[in-house]
Amino acid sequence: MNQLLWSTPETLRELLCELVSWDSITLTEGETTFAPKALDKLRELKYFQDHPSHLQLLDAGLGRYAVTALYKHPEAVETVVLISHFDTVQTEEYGALQPLAYFPEELTNKLMEDPSDLPESARIDLETGKYLFGRGTMDMKMGLALHMQLIEKATVEEWPINLVLTTVPDEEVNSAGMRAAVTQLVRLREEFGLTYKLFLNSEPSFSQNPTDIAEYIYSGTIGKIMPAALFYGKETHVGEPMKGMTANFIASYLTQRMEWNSLFRETDLGESTPLPVSLQQKDLKMSYSTQTPYRAVALYNVFLFKRTAAEVMDLFEQVTTEAMDALNTDYQRICQREDVKGVGTVKVLRYEQLLAYATQKLGAEEVERLKQEALMQEDWDDREKSLRIVDNLMIQCQELAPATVILFTPPYYPAVNTSNDPLIVEAVELLKKSGQSFNNKIDQIHYFNGICDLSYVNYDDSGNGWTAFESNTPVWGDTYSIPFEDMAQLKGPVLNVGPFGKDAHQRTERLHVDSAFVEMPVMLETLIKSLY
Repeated sequence: MNQLLWSTPETLRELLCELVSWDSITLTEGETTFAPKALDKLRELKYFQDHPSHLQLLDAGLGRYAVTALYKHPEAVETVVLISHFDTVQTEEYGALQPLAYFPEELTNKLMEDPSDLPESARIDLETGKYLFGRGTMDMKMGLALHMQLIEKATVEEWPINLVLTTVPDEEVNSAGMRAAVTQLVRLREEFGLTYKLFLNSEPSFSQNPTDIAEYIYSGTIGKIMPAALFYGKETHVGEPMKGMTANFIASYLTQRMEWNSLFRETDLGESTPLPVSLQQKDLKMSYSTQTPYRAVALYNVFLFKRTAAEVMDLFEQVTTEAMDALNTDYQRICQREDVKGVGTVKVLRYEQLLAYATQKLGAEEVERLKQEALMQEDWDDREKSLRIVDNLMIQCQELAPATVILFTPPYYPAVNTSNDPLIVEAVELLKKSGQSFNNKIDQIHYFNGICDLSYVNYDDSGNGWTAFESNTPVWGDTYSIPFEDMAQLKGPVLNVGPFGKDAHQRTERLHVDSAFVEMPVMLETLIKSLY
């Protein structure tokens, strides 16, 4: 039998530290170089030396790549997809210790020398010797290390089930990596005749409160969508305020109604989505002047359980219409008080309606030019480009003003839940029993609320509600798209099982070493072996 490279707690810990040392902050050079390094690491396994075509790099845009590694048993059809991401958030918050952020052993030892700078809970954990600190230790390079250990054991011991390790960039921003991997997973299924039995992510188990040490497994993931609005008023000089209408005035009516609006709350299986809030609101004046701001934008965060994009757009339109009705009533009263005619009634338009109007007025060629004008701005992200496309079109269609144009901006994460799938019901019970052997209490949560790449598998939308997203997202098909049809082909229950850790995205990010290197390998292996 071949010597296993990553089978012991010590060698698994070394593997994690090597993966963490390859810094891979989203949208940096480190993110682009990580995938080839991971591929080289997997090539150390004899199976992939014998089957080099089973290792693939997938283009995820901007010089970044996702990795798939297929272990195919000669007689097996049933397949588990192991999903992880390798990008991390930035490290500025480490201050003087920033150079050590990617070196968990060195950072943990350095913190031991003077733990007084740490918050009390982190200091207590440090002094137990049971935590390893560092960027990416818990979120989520440990998940990748565990999957590499699993695929190594499967290849050497010839487990009678197939595994597809899938590790991707860009989970922390737009999930470009997972969106690219979806098409590859469909291709692998067809090429090798695979049946996807389980999509297993290993994002870490997050504590629910500062003193919580329970571990969790998740049988679904929360969804997220971003309704947005462009508010287009009428410019004027501040000395003649009643001759115009500021975009800020219009925006204030919608933002007040969107923040914490319980209409957007969904409840399922005893859990509820967090309420919506605004993520950005600004006017589009480039500099100070005494011209009033007549164009403004806002982004709103909405979480999902069951709703489709079409249902959210309908609800958003309803709330926007109510907000503009209230504005128009108030504005009319002000005009009567000031004895002026006013600039008109604020109307509500969907982006698709504006696009159709502009195309009829200006022609398809001019509309495309106006879109490209925004799309070519390399310094703008997909959200800014979306809003600026709408702005460009409205500037050419000012007769529609005053108006609020509603739209979607990226990213969009559909919710997924398979809590009631018989395989998941059995798996959850198995994992709870497995945890008990380590004196661990493991609880089930139905929706992972940290947002994860499981959103792009097991997609179910019989009413084609996604088309409302396509037709109301200005950058759709240019800089952003989601392979909805391929996602719908990736049928199979989802589960998120990962190591316990604390403080993701903070300088005190840390991983529980027993959970990561002793308990989780046994639990994941027990889970996979129960499937054949």
